[in-house]
Amino acid sequence: MPTAYVFPGQGSQFVGMGAALAALRPVMKGYFQRADAVLGFSLSALCWQGPEEALSDTLNTQPAIFTHSVAAYHMVEMSGEVEPPAFMAGHSLGELSALCAAGALTFEDGLKLARERGRLMKAAGEQAPGGMAAIIGLDAERLQRVCEEASRAHPLGVVVANDNAPGQIVISGGKEAVAAACELAKAAGAKRAIPLNVSIAAHSPLMAPARDDFARAVANTPIQPARVPIVANTTAQPIVHPDDIRAELTAQLTAPVRWVESVRYMHAQGVTHFVEVGPKDVLCGLIRRILDTVETRAIG
Repeated sequence: MPTAYVFPGQGSQFVGMGAALAALRPVMKGYFQRADAVLGFSLSALCWQGPEEALSDTLNTQPAIFTHSVAAYHMVEMSGEVEPPAFMAGHSLGELSALCAAGALTFEDGLKLARERGRLMKAAGEQAPGGMAAIIGLDAERLQRVCEEASRAHPLGVVVANDNAPGQIVISGGKEAVAAACELAKAAGAKRAIPLNVSIAAHSPLMAPARDDFARAVANTPIQPARVPIVANTTAQPIVHPDDIRAELTAQLTAPVRWVESVRYMHAQGVTHFVEVGPKDVLCGLIRRILDTVETRAIG
């Protein structure tokens, strides 16, 4: 059964994440302890006890989800309960988790990058406050035209950020441009336009300051060839070589997440089973909307 492992991004966090598994599985607890030591504060206490507001701060959310996902993957790997992966993929932040699981990054280096990514994205959001919204029931081509129209009237602009599933696309950009695009999308036939509770415009040009600084952090991080092909967010094509991985991690901050294409690519290569490794099962739901003939399973 050709299997792909997929790793979630922001939005999958919740207070208590990983606590029950850490109490039962030493490997899970061990990864949280390693994260505490690397970061110099108790990430485990934040994940397991909150407060929710601090856990939802992107500065903390990104290393928290990374730690949980990587720990859960190695727990599964040691158990031998699931088929070895043919591919891996991560949604946004989840690419770091996928790269670590595939052996391209050590846990400690990946964790440091997740923390730095969160810090830089937060700083970019403070420098140029933006917003995001989920558009339901409008195809990508029409939504692209909506974003272009809204951007002409608002200088900070708005772009398609996450092509998550048919009929569910996230837009990102300046607050006024996002609000205008929401109204235009509804006028164009969207069923709903839902503003997201975020203060950053992820995967948009507003993240350019974060991208440039993050590129330097990536350049200074040792990266090995991935043992399993990673289907990249920005191209929906597999990458293995360290140079391609560095380019992907840098470009990804301002480029859209091509999740629909990524899932369809893996399926076209024969993948029939998708295993989501992380705090929730968000990606399983998206994958079932993209392909109704595959099996999904969430672990963690």
